[in-house]
Amino acid sequence: MAGANYDAVIVGAGHNGLTCACYLAAAGLRVCMVERREKVGGAAVTEEFHPGFRNSTASYTVSLLNPKVIRDLKLAEHGLRIVERPFSNFLPLEGGASIRVGGGLEATQREVARFSRADAERLPEYYARLDRVADVLRDLLLETPPNVGGGIRDLFQGWKVSRKLNALPMEAKRDVLDLFTMSAGDWLERFFESDALQACFGFDAVVGNFASPYTPGSAYVLLHHVFGEVNGKKGTWGHAIGGMGSITDAMRKEALSRGVEIRTGQGVAEILVANGRAAGVLLEDGTEVAARCVVSNVNPRLLATLVKDAAAQAFEPFRQYDCESATLRINVALSELPDFTCARGLAAQPHHSSGIILAPTLAYMDRAHATARASGWSAEPIVEVLIPSTVDDSLAPPGKHVASLFCQHFRYRLPGDRNWDDEREHAADAAIDLVTRHAPNFKASVLGRRVLTPLDLERTFGLVGGDIFHGKLSLNQLFSARPVLGHGNYRMPLAGLYLCGSGAHPGGGVTGVPGHNAAREIARDLG
Repeated sequence: MAGANYDAVIVGAGHNGLTCACYLAAAGLRVCMVERREKVGGAAVTEEFHPGFRNSTASYTVSLLNPKVIRDLKLAEHGLRIVERPFSNFLPLEGGASIRVGGGLEATQREVARFSRADAERLPEYYARLDRVADVLRDLLLETPPNVGGGIRDLFQGWKVSRKLNALPMEAKRDVLDLFTMSAGDWLERFFESDALQACFGFDAVVGNFASPYTPGSAYVLLHHVFGEVNGKKGTWGHAIGGMGSITDAMRKEALSRGVEIRTGQGVAEILVANGRAAGVLLEDGTEVAARCVVSNVNPRLLATLVKDAAAQAFEPFRQYDCESATLRINVALSELPDFTCARGLAAQPHHSSGIILAPTLAYMDRAHATARASGWSAEPIVEVLIPSTVDDSLAPPGKHVASLFCQHFRYRLPGDRNWDDEREHAADAAIDLVTRHAPNFKASVLGRRVLTPLDLERTFGLVGGDIFHGKLSLNQLFSARPVLGHGNYRMPLAGLYLCGSGAHPGGGVTGVPGHNAAREIARDLG
């Protein structure tokens, strides 16, 4: 190979790759990004899916995007605007009832008291205990995990982490242990007696996670979803005006302003190796891009396939990395808003702008998981509906709307000789029929739809196994063990090769944190 033209070449221009590129460029490094698709953004993009209708194609809501990343990358200055949900979640229930959670503690307590006065009284304690653990772990998000088998620096990093955890009172230490190991169902049943409230909180344990709320370790996934904030308000969720693509478009503008070169429509066929180090990439068209280091924003299992010959053996543990979200993603164009039996009316109301969860109990979620394990997808799926056009009129024609349906559980591998190309529309029908049970006008209002099965998510966005988090958030794939033990510090088994995507700490969601942290380590190594 000729001499390196760049200090770093980044594989994949998703949001973490863009974040990493911006920080590396700010450190004075020459950065080139290569992206297989014709546009940047990875799974955080906004696209037209039906004439005149645009929506966030895959990722669909904002909370976990780190405030430091927002500030450092000047995303607001580049046009990013996030509107908070009026309240977090709206759950239609059987018999025409419903429950709304969010909008402040007092409002939530008043709502919960309709189902259980005892639950309403316990809410402050529940929030306080969850927030106390979340605050400590939130501080660890921007830290590089201590690498098992590392040197003095890793020992010092381990000491820093243990000191923060050791500062917690004993009750909170017990909560940390429980939240990392228990099921969400068992954790929630300690606090609450109401099925409806348990379901409100338990949904966060299964979204993007192929598990029952009674699966050990699912309590951590619940915790992972409370790390976020919107506009300085912790635990809040919001809509990005213009869709999720407005986030990555703002990142792209900042990257270009810092001198980053971005090449789209150029997939990577292989990581090039010279003198035992990653030395660039070979593109699918045969072009070589030389660099002092290679930074991967792709799923760790996909990365392992790009390392060839003698260097490939060191990546064998990556091939066992567990990836399965069991997620079906649907965008629908609507002639009118859903008229819910439990909250009548076609005019926009606060619940239309919130997260609408169709899963009334933990037992329902448990059955959804069990039937998916047996037959490939849930007989009665779990569906979250978001209607961002209620706060963003740029997404649909006047008087019309777009909705996101995020559906569990739909497995990547179907039993027998069934395949997703044959069953895509049948699965989508099942999800739409469920929404229609709660909003009888919904099916008739659908003007068009785009359906992404787990296989489609893999084909389109490189999400191996359809996993939206680049790997399950299980205890054996967290912190120093993400993606595998011995490589939790963003440095891969091949010298000069780094991981900056959601397969690295702290994991999935549109956070920008893996990209931020990886850039710090890369800049340190390259001097």
